[in-house]
Amino acid sequence: MFCKVNGIGLNGMNAYPVAVEAELSRGIERFDVVGMADVAVKEARERVKAAFRSSGIKFPAASVVINLAPADVKKAGSHHDLAMAAAILSATGAVVDDISDAAFLGELSLGGEVRGVNGVLPMTILARKSGIRRIFVPEENAYEASVAEGIEVYGVSSLAGLLGHLDGSRRIEKMPKYVPKEENYSSALDFCDVRGQSFAKAALEVAACGGHNIIMIGPPGSGKSMLAKRIPSILPKMTFEESVETTTVYSIAGMLDKSSPLITARPFRSPHHTVSTAGLAGGGTIPRPGEISLAHNGVLFLDELAEFLRPTLEVLRQPLEDQVVTISRVSGTVTYPCEIMLVAAMNPCPCGYYGHPTKKCVCSQRQVSQYLSKVSGPLLDRFDIHVEVSPVEYDSLSSSEKEEPSASIRERVQRAREIQNERFRGTPVTCNARITSDMLHDVCRLTSSANELLRDVFDRLGLTARAYDKILKVARTVADMEGSADIDRPHVLKAVRYRTLDRKFWANE
Repeated sequence: MFCKVNGIGLNGMNAYPVAVEAELSRGIERFDVVGMADVAVKEARERVKAAFRSSGIKFPAASVVINLAPADVKKAGSHHDLAMAAAILSATGAVVDDISDAAFLGELSLGGEVRGVNGVLPMTILARKSGIRRIFVPEENAYEASVAEGIEVYGVSSLAGLLGHLDGSRRIEKMPKYVPKEENYSSALDFCDVRGQSFAKAALEVAACGGHNIIMIGPPGSGKSMLAKRIPSILPKMTFEESVETTTVYSIAGMLDKSSPLITARPFRSPHHTVSTAGLAGGGTIPRPGEISLAHNGVLFLDELAEFLRPTLEVLRQPLEDQVVTISRVSGTVTYPCEIMLVAAMNPCPCGYYGHPTKKCVCSQRQVSQYLSKVSGPLLDRFDIHVEVSPVEYDSLSSSEKEEPSASIRERVQRAREIQNERFRGTPVTCNARITSDMLHDVCRLTSSANELLRDVFDRLGLTARAYDKILKVARTVADMEGSADIDRPHVLKAVRYRTLDRKFWANE
């Protein structure tokens, strides 16, 4: 007897169809799995046989061969168990339903239960794109799979339950379509709690509007971390496509909240400065997403930037440019997305008081230079906005006047982002910070006075081509915030003000 059912494989973010073929023949009782299967897949033989016995289903007394096609692509993971079991059940004639339009995902326990697996959402989306109408997934993953449009999702709790559905004796209820909830910002930290720092707040608003990378430098206690932790409260809403992309990364990483299967709030990741290179960029024998990918479509906050190991920081340079991180292993190459807004905070020296207006710095010039040199010029060049956060004055701290709340700032950010969404509709660009070089001069149109100013700044400051591009992009965001179609002189002036710290602190490096 021969039968074929639909399974799905997963390699990083890329799902691919797998044909699970079962052939039963007379001969010595045995169970073989072929098709370039890894250890986890080959161990499915014991899990499937035990699950049959525990579920009261007779395993066929025959020579059983399972082939996972295409046979030249390595299969990994335990999510092929359920498809193998379904193929064997169909080959024995126990299945009444036509399952040619169905796919199966899930890990079997020895007791016959179906356990949850990672990466169900991208595999469900691939199934729908492949023309599959129904998908059977572990019950705990059904909520997640229901996010995908145009496919019926059935949550399976046990092998016996699956057989009951397929032979018509006990049907499984179809999972209702997931309807995302409106994002609630009530639990987010609010900018109204931050006294003073109007310049830093304005810079963070510009960064949020355009998705720009920003670095804040200032003495201890000036509020750098306090400001950064409130950025999520002013970020624009995620589009449905962005939500699905981010959810896919978290699904693969096994970090998805089962009660909220679609991520609708932009992620905010803040790894400790002791994080390893693999922890930041991703890695492992089976490459998993790192912090930079977990921050996809959100914020990656690196506090105490100069305390990170320099090789770890240098790993960020290429992903920041490409918006993807590629991890290569002997078994293959995996690519994860990382369209992030990088926010960094650091002190200007080891003691923290270099350039402080009232406190004396106890560091030598050599110590200051060594400390700042931990952040390389090429990495610093990738920050669109540089902000010096000065100590808060007493009058600001003691003032009873209320600061502007995040809700008001977020409304302005959302308006600016909607202008960008309309501008880049139909293109892969999502915000001003992602404008590609071929689009730059069409999108960032300068008035004659703005062009003269930028030419003068470029010559006097000796800007790099990358710095020139970033000033243009920030100026475009400032213009959007003011509803201007073209970039004028004041917009360029404001953008240039956000590119001066490398001249102040790193001038002698």
